[in-house]
Amino acid sequence: MFGFIKKGLEKTTSVMKSVVPKKLKKIEKELLEDVLLEADIPYEIVEEIIYYLPPQELVSKKDVKRVMKTYFIYDNKKQNTTKPHVDLVIGVNGAGKTTTIAKLAHIYKKNGKKVLLGASDTFRAAAIEQLKRWADKLEIPIVYTKQNHDPSAVAYDTISSAIAKDFDNVIIDTAGRLHNHTNLSNELKKIVRICNKAQEGAPHRKILILDGTGGSSAINQAKSFNEIVGVDAIIITKLDGTAKGGSLFGVARELELPIVYVGVGESKDDLIEFNPDEFIDVILDAIFEEE
Repeated sequence: MFGFIKKGLEKTTSVMKSVVPKKLKKIEKELLEDVLLEADIPYEIVEEIIYYLPPQELVSKKDVKRVMKTYFIYDNKKQNTTKPHVDLVIGVNGAGKTTTIAKLAHIYKKNGKKVLLGASDTFRAAAIEQLKRWADKLEIPIVYTKQNHDPSAVAYDTISSAIAKDFDNVIIDTAGRLHNHTNLSNELKKIVRICNKAQEGAPHRKILILDGTGGSSAINQAKSFNEIVGVDAIIITKLDGTAKGGSLFGVARELELPIVYVGVGESKDDLIEFNPDEFIDVILDAIFEEE
């Protein structure tokens, strides 16, 4: 696991090392500030980190980690015992939503769960086909319809089928919508309402997919989705393709939501559970000697 997150943060740690080529036992606060900004940790958070460090000019990895951990205190909303457990997956086009759904389904299946997918992104025929291909590859059943059909109806049929056939998990895709498209926002709210009609309490978890290469700019996007339907958890994709890994601090702090997984590659196994300790260690190991 540690190796996966280290691989995923290679580009981020590389830019940090360009500021501090040689690892240090302790680092000056001013230099630390430069390094953290280089990793795309938002400026106001870098200033907070520096403020809460011990008063001396030189600080250790232990000092910095203690402060950094406070940004990831938000609890992961665990799956409840209701069957099926319904995940509704939202996010804009290009964030890696469909691929992430497949990876998540693969995790559930590996854990012995019966999984059903719902292709409620009926806006694009390509989205339906992509999810169907993943379903075939993973040998997981899927409920789908033709392009432009009512996405809420697909969500309803998926949950109803899962209840009838005793599935453990349902994952429902939605159209990759921009937060400023009022009609698409209304559609998303409708899907949530219809899910609850199919099964009281569904969707049990609304997961927002954020593109890691977007850096801190993803925060505004996330806030908008949170205002529309209330997000429960976040998955960061494409972490391996960006030098902006530090933006996760901003996402966690601004949204006060748990980051549950991070995507570090294209294969079905490249979605790993997010561990704040490991994440912070990889970031800080780029600049500090082993203690």
